[in-house]
Amino acid sequence: MALQNLILLFFSLLIIVQFPSSTAQNVVKATYWFPDSGISASDINSTLFTHIFCAFADLNPQTYEVTISSSNQNSFSTFTNTVQQNNPSIKTLLSIGGGSSNASDFAAMASQASSRKTFIDSSIRIARSYGFYGLDLDWESPRNDSEMSNMGLLLDEWRTAVANESSESPLLLTAAVYYSSVLNSVSFPVDSIGNNLDWINIMAYDYYMPSWSKVTGAHALLYDQPNRISTSSGVDSWTGSGLSAKKMVLGMPYYGYAWTLVDPANHGIGSAATGPALSDSGAVRYVDIKAFIQNNSATLVYNSTVVANYCYAGTTWIGFDDVEAISTKVSYAKGKGLLGYFTWHVANDDNWVLSQAAYSGWN
Repeated sequence: MALQNLILLFFSLLIIVQFPSSTAQNVVKATYWFPDSGISASDINSTLFTHIFCAFADLNPQTYEVTISSSNQNSFSTFTNTVQQNNPSIKTLLSIGGGSSNASDFAAMASQASSRKTFIDSSIRIARSYGFYGLDLDWESPRNDSEMSNMGLLLDEWRTAVANESSESPLLLTAAVYYSSVLNSVSFPVDSIGNNLDWINIMAYDYYMPSWSKVTGAHALLYDQPNRISTSSGVDSWTGSGLSAKKMVLGMPYYGYAWTLVDPANHGIGSAATGPALSDSGAVRYVDIKAFIQNNSATLVYNSTVVANYCYAGTTWIGFDDVEAISTKVSYAKGKGLLGYFTWHVANDDNWVLSQAAYSGWN
């Protein structure tokens, strides 16, 4: 009888380690926030979210420890308590890295067992001391098979370390990843992702940008146009690789890109353009896009075929997601059986219009 009990205990522990989703969320309605985003943590309407990612912690390239800059110490240390004032059930996660971080530093950290352990131990220590409920890896661009393999090892060891914390509820573990399971012909470590992460945040945006594209583009379109990538093709790539839909959270942008049209009379998606408008990169916050529409009496269009909004006035053309696109994407994610959605980023919204549309779209 004692042997039987030991066998049952062994398999119970095995299930806990290998399948962290046994305590996973029913739905994720998430967003990212960072101190310089434009609003303070206390101004976030946290009732519209189940999870908020606090961005970004840094990776020390010499020691491979996770650190928080001195300028972010105060806002990060109080973040969880602040957003829970209006929503006591909300969960916060500390995001590490980000688009401005050096991918080669993450690659170097993940290449050795000792530096992976340093990263893992320091990340858990910071999450606990700052009151976060989880950790989010934002190593956005592993470049080759070796780096992808090392990412898998990192995730294996991260999950083991979290599971071995005997006195605490397990931290959530997530990662922000490319829209597709294949990046530059190299596949992500899907088995390790499925076994070790509670979910991945699929960055389903920035497909087309005026800094390099000479035709206007819907930078986060849901469905394909001929010879164009899309969010649905990315989701299909992940599911086709064997990852459960319940491990996927769909990313949606609260910003768009502005192009300068060659011919104001030619103003559809795919029209000739000379480069960015309104900013050096063409990036424009949603709240500023709405102001542009009002101030310039711009024509607003919703393309239901690809699921994207755009507007134009004179030679300025802006592709973005408005309420129609956001609502349709949320319905798509729910219909595909995904775990939920996240948005980048919360401060770009206009009086919570997009966040309310997304939140109510899943109910």
